[in-house]
Amino acid sequence: MIRVELRKKLSAAFTLQTAFKTSDNGGTLGILGKSGSGKSMTLKCIAGLETPDEGIIVVNNRILFDSAARINVPPQRRKVGYLFQNYALFPRMTVLQNITAPMRGGKTAKREKAQALIERFSLSGLENRLPQAISGGQQQRCALARLLITEPRLILLDEPFSALDAELREKMQTEFVGLLHSFPDAILVTHSRDEAYKLCGEIAVMENGRIVRHTGTACLFARPETVSVAEITGCKNISPVQKRSEREVYALSWGLRLVTVQAVDDSVTHIGIRAHDFALPEAGDETNVIRLNVKLENDEPFEKMILFSNADAKDDSEQQEIWWKFSKYLYRDIPQRLRIPPERILLLRER
Repeated sequence: MIRVELRKKLSAAFTLQTAFKTSDNGGTLGILGKSGSGKSMTLKCIAGLETPDEGIIVVNNRILFDSAARINVPPQRRKVGYLFQNYALFPRMTVLQNITAPMRGGKTAKREKAQALIERFSLSGLENRLPQAISGGQQQRCALARLLITEPRLILLDEPFSALDAELREKMQTEFVGLLHSFPDAILVTHSRDEAYKLCGEIAVMENGRIVRHTGTACLFARPETVSVAEITGCKNISPVQKRSEREVYALSWGLRLVTVQAVDDSVTHIGIRAHDFALPEAGDETNVIRLNVKLENDEPFEKMILFSNADAKDDSEQQEIWWKFSKYLYRDIPQRLRIPPERILLLRER
């Protein structure tokens, strides 16, 4: 279990003031947010590379920092492993030297302990190469081996895939699933919703130095609750609404009356519909049906993306474009009408 409450003023205009607590069962927490929201600084405070102005940091009942009690455990004694965004390998050290750099003791003991990690991360035969002579994926695995050789109690991953190309990124994400499942506690910082969804059991969304939502991953995507969280989880279609009844709203940007499954309370200001959540109309059911005025068609490798507006909209203010994504093998011709399933409508508030 990880408990973090910290405050650190970084500039006149920005103060990191965040608080979260992970599940007692451990697992991987994703901190999801835009660049500059304070994600990496949070990790650096946990690792001891930066010192908060005030607060407390506890990992598995061990206090690493407590400003009130004047406790500030040095980084090398925190048993926290940190994987930097650019891996931070020593350029003049070989792979083996990089992996064993954090260890104390004789060369023989270091090599024996490193050998198991070298085999685990498929680095055999590369021990004597410098970082610039190995691939990006090999550099990442070298950095991971260096991180794990100290047997940390917590691992911190700062945008670990940002330096990799798309193919290697997907491969390494798959390998990380097994690594993280075998590790009791980890925090992954990312601005990629896909990475967070694949790798994290729970997600904390950070905006302007504060955690604005913290819940299970599946729950966050199913019920983002606010416009900003819906956007950061990839919702393309968001419209302000007028409440018409307990389960009916009028989408102002689309000129569309919509029935919902969830009750619409007075805090709801917007609705969202994810680009993959449209369906074909059912025979005899006109609920939430929209007629398409197609603006753009775009083929992706395995999907088709359509931008359309409501063909029956009354004026320009109701002509906001709507995104629809589907398998390019699903339809031969673009349907003239689509249905928005009531159970797929996200009820959102401004903040």
